[in-house]
Amino acid sequence: MAKPILRSNHHLTVCCVLGLFSLLVLIQKGGAFEYEVGGANGWTVPSNQNPVSYNQWAEKNRFQIGDTLDFHYPAQKDSVLQVTKEDYDNCNTEKPVKKSNDGHTAFKFEQSGAFYFISGVKDNCLKNEKLVVVVMADRSGASSIVMSFIASIAAFLGSSLLLVF
Repeated sequence: MAKPILRSNHHLTVCCVLGLFSLLVLIQKGGAFEYEVGGANGWTVPSNQNPVSYNQWAEKNRFQIGDTLDFHYPAQKDSVLQVTKEDYDNCNTEKPVKKSNDGHTAFKFEQSGAFYFISGVKDNCLKNEKLVVVVMADRSGASSIVMSFIASIAAFLGSSLLLVF
């Protein structure tokens, strides 16, 4: 009779640990934002020919690791390229870091630093269809705290399993 009680406690422990882990994953993902480049107009040549229009928008936002940029554009007429700073400055479309031409590009920031985007149509880039985004460094330490907590739970679960068997 004692053995089934231990096993039911074991299952309860496993369920609690999995529930906590799921909650932590949701909390960690909850801080990320999606930004639609160009708003309702989408990724297009700026109508006012202001050389910093996309960059003014970017400067008003605080981009973090895990955030996503959404580019919407007519796939048959435009594209979005991630490029180096030099290629950004010169509107060089020949050797992008990444290229997308499907009309809906989602770019997720996996690290901090400066990211440069231009239109794949050189003439559009020359008309200021380009964007610089600076992603801030993660100084919260949240990732290391979460990993420490998960390791503690794993150690607890491992010791609980040893007690059951």
